[in-house]
Amino acid sequence: MAQTKIIAITGGIGAGKSIVSAILRVAGYDVYDCDQRAKMLMNASATIKNSLTHKFGHDIYTSEGNLNRTRLSDIIFNDHDALHYVNSIVHPAVRDDISNWAQEHQHGPLFVETSILKEGGLDTIVQEIWNVVAPVEVRISRVMKRNAISREKVLERINNQQQLSPIPGKKVVDLINDGTTPILPQIISALQ
Repeated sequence: MAQTKIIAITGGIGAGKSIVSAILRVAGYDVYDCDQRAKMLMNASATIKNSLTHKFGHDIYTSEGNLNRTRLSDIIFNDHDALHYVNSIVHPAVRDDISNWAQEHQHGPLFVETSILKEGGLDTIVQEIWNVVAPVEVRISRVMKRNAISREKVLERINNQQQLSPIPGKKVVDLINDGTTPILPQIISALQ
């Protein structure tokens, strides 16, 4: 792993992690998007493809070789063991990908956007955590608009996400993204 400082950008669904990441990118910082990279790896990595095909069958991928996300979601939604299996394959691949990415981006700090900091084992590779927070009602409204899903579905997702608990030895900076408090001054302050 590079000596460059790596900072996690985390927070619950609808809190505004992507806004913080976008501002950092515009300011010239490198930001690794765990969700996007995991999706790419699930389509590109032969190891992941072989593991998922072996476990769930060939129809887990389309004829074009892309992950059948609907099928995988149907499998893991109610099967904790299947979800654990998928995570046990994808999370290490993402951590390795971050390590390679960090080696290529030695100027820093570097940022890693993730909603599953501890579950993905990323708490072990970051030196600092920026926790983006917003009131639950603001988060619900944002996700309903963005994903065109019901309030109940959003609440289900919020309730299924683990809350950030203290991580020994890691500095945590809360960034308030409530739609009223300006976020840019908070980011500038956190960078200093």
